[in-house]
Amino acid sequence: MKFLHIAFLTLCISGFAQTKVGTADIDFILSQMPDLTKAQEQVTAYGKRLDTDLDAKLAEYQSLIDAYKAGETTFTEDIKKQKQTELMTMDNDIAKFRQNGTQLIGLKREEVLRPLYAKIGVALETVAKAEAYTQVLQTGNSLIYTDQNYDLTDLILKELGIEVKNEE
Repeated sequence: MKFLHIAFLTLCISGFAQTKVGTADIDFILSQMPDLTKAQEQVTAYGKRLDTDLDAKLAEYQSLIDAYKAGETTFTEDIKKQKQTELMTMDNDIAKFRQNGTQLIGLKREEVLRPLYAKIGVALETVAKAEAYTQVLQTGNSLIYTDQNYDLTDLILKELGIEVKNEE
């Protein structure tokens, strides 16, 4: 029975010895990628198109308000209610457009960054396999301490062919 306990303990210890955990700062790697500038420009251009659409909606809304104010005294009650409903509908549409615009920009950002994250993922997998890491954690707010000897960030940057000029 003691032999079984010793064998089990040895197996557990050897199992733990085979685990190698590293860390990587994915956000830093992303910030060093030359393609990031192009991706940010695409998101900015998309945001400007949304702003242009919003400005057009606001201009149309303002012209409806001006037309309502100019003819308010001559409108019948039915026409006033119709115009007010039209103004409220347009106001709600503008509010929805603003809310959706923020979400659309977030989706566009994810869309243009997805290929960059995919490149990082391939490089990370290559480095992790080459260095025999079984797990790689992303550094960030939830990671309290990491030993720099197990930080794969520089190796991943090297795998991507990126030379870091200003290390932080």
